[in-house]
Amino acid sequence: MKHNGLALQNINKAVIYLLFIIISLLVFYPLVYVISAAFSKGNSIANLDLIPFGGGITFEHFTYLFTKTNYWIWFKNTLIIALWTSLITIVIASLSAYVFSRFKFAFKNSLLMSLLVLQIFPSFVGMIAIYVILLRIGGFDKLWGLVLVYVAGNIPYNTWMVKSYMDTVSRNLDEAARIDGASHFRIYSTIILPVTKPIITFLGISSFTGPWMDFIFPKMVLRSPKNQTLALGLFSFVSDKKNEFTNFAAGSLIIAIPFIIFFLLTQKSMMVSMGTAAVKE
Repeated sequence: MKHNGLALQNINKAVIYLLFIIISLLVFYPLVYVISAAFSKGNSIANLDLIPFGGGITFEHFTYLFTKTNYWIWFKNTLIIALWTSLITIVIASLSAYVFSRFKFAFKNSLLMSLLVLQIFPSFVGMIAIYVILLRIGGFDKLWGLVLVYVAGNIPYNTWMVKSYMDTVSRNLDEAARIDGASHFRIYSTIILPVTKPIITFLGISSFTGPWMDFIFPKMVLRSPKNQTLALGLFSFVSDKKNEFTNFAAGSLIIAIPFIIFFLLTQKSMMVSMGTAAVKE
């Protein structure tokens, strides 16, 4: 009986390991294939080998990106948009969340509900209004105009998210600081922000990554070549008139660099458990 039970356990482990291997291959194969395409010869996806790196390695696609395209301009524009979007979103969302979490005022619940209702509607609903507003304020075909669009879209949900986290932080911290003569802004900046660092870090990462992958709003707002983002520039490699999949893969691979750097800088904060970050009520 013991031998049968041991054999059954070994079979179960083998099945589990096999499933994990299959799932890992399904998940990592597309990523490995894109990396292989970035270093493969030729341009068309039809010329790529089914086995990654089967046709040799070349750096000609990266050379092409840096010398014959506006890749650095696309990269710089996207980085500027992502950094400003992340910074402004953190400031506005955290301040708004602090006000909703710590103050009582008229129409507080109605305003919170309106933020939730605004988040329900897809962003495409307001595209015409966004276009007209940017045209009126001079933000059309400007990087700051696109930043304004992203920040406005980020505020409703992120305010709710940060406010829900701040609600779990003990108000005894606020009262102790207020007894010592601290102002509301000082309490927010020196007590609340350090305590809510995990959720603020997550907010910064999510706000930073959004502009790198968005195509619709840059296509609507930015028109001149000098203001294009990476999404617009890379899409030109795989349009109806072009089939430069390997150049597209090389450009996509470089995008991972700022994400890796951003993760290395914030991983310690992300590892902190959001449930044990402060004294809670």
